[in-house]
Amino acid sequence: MAKPDNRADNVEHLQESIQNTIENLEEAEDYLDEHADEISATEYEQIASKNERRRESIEGFRREIKDEANS
Repeated sequence: MAKPDNRADNVEHLQESIQNTIENLEEAEDYLDEHADEISATEYEQIASKNERRRESIEGFRREIKDEANS
């Protein structure tokens, strides 16, 4: 039998995901600030691209929280 859809803690999980993603983003930015002259252009671009995806994820999480609040 399928588990019932329990959405009671969705906002809490989404907020945790936002916080974790922000921490990862900030760590990566600090790494780039400290080591930009020591890493290859390819590695720099990979990290910068991943950070852009993290920013998009954060916005997506925030939209989901708004959806949860409206339902």
